[in-house]
Amino acid sequence: MVSVGTVVWLSSELMFFAGLFAMYFTLRSTSGELWALESEKLNVPFALINTIILVSSSFSCQFGVFAAERLQARRTGGLFSPLRWGMVEWFFLTFLLGGVFVAVQAFEYAMLVSEGVALSSNAYGSAFYITTGFHGLHVLGGLIAFLFIIGRAYAAKRFGHFEATSAIVTSYYWHFVDVVWIGLFIIIYFLK
Repeated sequence: MVSVGTVVWLSSELMFFAGLFAMYFTLRSTSGELWALESEKLNVPFALINTIILVSSSFSCQFGVFAAERLQARRTGGLFSPLRWGMVEWFFLTFLLGGVFVAVQAFEYAMLVSEGVALSSNAYGSAFYITTGFHGLHVLGGLIAFLFIIGRAYAAKRFGHFEATSAIVTSYYWHFVDVVWIGLFIIIYFLK
């Protein structure tokens, strides 16, 4: 039941992001010269590295799901033996990678603001910050969810199917957020 509810909720989130994409394309179609001028200020290699960080967090998240499905909450070996990590260790790594993504995105915002691209500067700035900003808020929501799931794993007397299901549906959300970013990244940084 939780999985179905999560998928239905993610469908509404998909509609939300579809609206943001529509806004972006509408503003872009009416301001072509502005888009060409402002998009030159983007640091594509920097954003690509940040994208790789976020996509790699999807892999660590999925390894955490595999551990949760085995009902293995915590590691059975040393900290530097990732093959023996449990859900908690993989989700901590996912949390760390997601946190790095948000920090790098905030740094990118600061760089763009210093170059005159702000939320209120023009249509490009508005579209860029609204689309990437809402995505960033969704990433922050996912990070909070990971902390909740990790805390629940520590609080549980016995890690069972209830805790594993919570971890699995949290991964649905995280993978969704990653896929949305891939779409945003392609549209904002590469689509001319």
